[in-house]
Amino acid sequence: MIRYIIDAILAMLLMLTGCTGAGTAGNDEADMEKTKAVLVIECNENVFYADFEDNSSAKAFSSKLESGSIEVDMHDYGSFEKVGALSWTIERNDKNITTEPGDVILYQGNQITIYYDENSWSFTKLAKIRETSKKELLEVLGDGSVTVRFSLEYR
Repeated sequence: MIRYIIDAILAMLLMLTGCTGAGTAGNDEADMEKTKAVLVIECNENVFYADFEDNSSAKAFSSKLESGSIEVDMHDYGSFEKVGALSWTIERNDKNITTEPGDVILYQGNQITIYYDENSWSFTKLAKIRETSKKELLEVLGDGSVTVRFSLEYR
């Protein structure tokens, strides 16, 4: 008798929460919606993960990376960033911002930059590197030129 009552209560709870308990098709769709692209930045055997901004430029960059990773030769500029040319142009969404260490910025539609210090200008922010500091970025990116690989990972 108690078993029937418990089963009835569980059935009602499942109905109230919208779960049927039958199959996993609904769960697969929900899992796919929760999966999002993360920007992977590799340099000198170090890996950084960055979250994309919500703008058409970031979406275009992400879409380009769906075809595979790209490598960009980057050099120091102004003692606050590494900059490198892209082989294509991305639509800009420039806004007046002050960059922070870890900002990944589109400049002039065809250059990508990784900031390790502050700079105020009209830029398009593509992504933000997670949990990093100016010191760590400088250690990894080093002085002079460096090759950086950009790719996607889904989480």
